[in-house]
Amino acid sequence: MLMKTDRKNALTIDVEDYFQVSAMAPYIRRSDWDSCECRVERNVDRILAILAEEGAQATFFTLGWVAERYPAMVRRIVEQGHELASHGYGHQRVSDLDQTDFRDDVVRAKRVLEDTGGVEVLGYRAPSFSIGERNLWALDVLADTGHRYSSSIYPVRHDHYGSPDAPRFMHTVREGLIEVPPTTLRLFSRNLPSSGGGYFRLLPYSLSRWMIEAVNRRDGESAIFYFHPWEIDAEQPRVPGIDLKTRFRHYVNIERNEAKLRRLLKDLPWGRMDQIFLGRRQAEVALA
Repeated sequence: MLMKTDRKNALTIDVEDYFQVSAMAPYIRRSDWDSCECRVERNVDRILAILAEEGAQATFFTLGWVAERYPAMVRRIVEQGHELASHGYGHQRVSDLDQTDFRDDVVRAKRVLEDTGGVEVLGYRAPSFSIGERNLWALDVLADTGHRYSSSIYPVRHDHYGSPDAPRFMHTVREGLIEVPPTTLRLFSRNLPSSGGGYFRLLPYSLSRWMIEAVNRRDGESAIFYFHPWEIDAEQPRVPGIDLKTRFRHYVNIERNEAKLRRLLKDLPWGRMDQIFLGRRQAEVALA
């Protein structure tokens, strides 16, 4: 059994609404987003209250689309001491964009977030972790547009994303830009997803916690955990006509997830991406 570690891990929230999830794209047209019932603000406010109760800080990877419609929510994120980072503007997968459209998307998102939050945006996470071997040019765009880190290349094998041979931990990908991959546990010659999302809802809590602590202890690394505001919202509208796989992935154990998240915040120490990883990178450069 692994002993408890005091290493601080990064808590991250991908701020998007339930109807913006990539798997819902075949069922909800982008042009219909403004007519959907938005629940992101109330869910983010619940998350902020939970974080305040537990004394935890986090990074909020926020869509520019959301920030334009809920500027007061964005300001509350910043005012309460959390990091504001970018999830792009309109939740378009990078793999569906060319270089020009991707640059337009990240520049627009960064401008909206910085103007709204009043802080510099240094971090970026691609929707659906959609940067991989075929579009590494996206890293050049991120470096050119003033981002300091990305958390977009998931070193796993998955039907929607993943680069299983990519490095598992923080590394420099371009001058001035580091990649901080979502956390995986190396087991039986495979990288197992260990960073939250649907896996956290599906797996027993004790196993999820053990995987994070294994990375802390065995690899000596801080873990990155992520979830979405809609994952604590059991009362969100059910999207009709979706396929069985999407229904399972989106709704499995959603009614239990807030309680599991509260346990995780109590059991392990959590902080912001920029403070954990950019601070560490600066220290490494100073010692080099």
